[in-house]
Amino acid sequence: MRLIPLIILALAGCASPSLDFRGAIRHDVVVDSLRFAVFQREDEAQIIRLDNVRRSARADLPMQMVRAAEQATGCAVSPASMTTQAHAASAVARVDLDCRA
Repeated sequence: MRLIPLIILALAGCASPSLDFRGAIRHDVVVDSLRFAVFQREDEAQIIRLDNVRRSARADLPMQMVRAAEQATGCAVSPASMTTQAHAASAVARVDLDCRA
């Protein structure tokens, strides 16, 4: 029984991309004291939030994820391209990238 909390703690910092992002370049960035793993594949990125966020602080998450993707890839995020798994405060999002600049 003591092993379960240790396993959960060990996995808390792990981030694996979805299957279609396997082999993508991983960038670890910090935005506003939150850690994100950003996986870049051509003109797309998947952003995974690594830290827990209080419910009261979740309103800024979509913009923080955009900033994380831009910081990690050096590309602009295409407006209105973000999709999340469940809702705006999701821990995982995808964006389209504009890397022409």
